[in-house]
Amino acid sequence: MTKQVVAGTLATATVNTGGKLMTKLAKHPLLVFGAGMVAGYFVYKYRKEIISNATKTIDAGKDFVLHQKENLEDIVAEAKEDN
Repeated sequence: MTKQVVAGTLATATVNTGGKLMTKLAKHPLLVFGAGMVAGYFVYKYRKEIISNATKTIDAGKDFVLHQKENLEDIVAEAKEDN
């Protein structure tokens, strides 16, 4: 229970600090532009990893949906057998 309280407190502090930082950033267009440039650089640098992770996630989602569909079909078939 103590770990959850500490984690919640840290999350709240992080959100508050991030909100204040973003408020200050939004008031300076040059900083917003610079942050966009840095983000663009890292997205470009790691684009292959991002694409491969996104593809893996999409494939896992498709597998999950197919598995759930099979489970649902099994449940429906069992219900029909019981009647």
